[in-house]
Amino acid sequence: MIGYTSVGTNDIARASAFYDELFRIVGGERMMSDDTFVVWSSETAAGGAFMVTLPFDQNSASVGNGVMVAVSVSSTEDVQRVYEKALEMGAVDEGPPGDRGGNFYAAYFRDLDGNKLNAFTWLEEPT
Repeated sequence: MIGYTSVGTNDIARASAFYDELFRIVGGERMMSDDTFVVWSSETAAGGAFMVTLPFDQNSASVGNGVMVAVSVSSTEDVQRVYEKALEMGAVDEGPPGDRGGNFYAAYFRDLDGNKLNAFTWLEEPT
């Protein structure tokens, strides 16, 4: 249903380097870019993509209150790896990896611009 998600940045080079490293863990690669945005996707993303962009209106990027991007990964080990890599690169912890109930396993963090993300997997496929 969702084709892509985008978050804002005030430093495209710094944000791009962060997401290059983060998405490499789960097979994500750049699929499109220019001076104002970069888009990543992977074979397992079912057509979905993630974009970081300078705001179109040329004002400063800001964090959306209540907005979060969830990155689907294939295992609890990948949740841990994404979370640890994000923190290693300067992300801020918003909740360590763990079972959140309902077979949902996730870790939460804020990227270098303060955007909230999580990496998650299902412990068992939801019914």
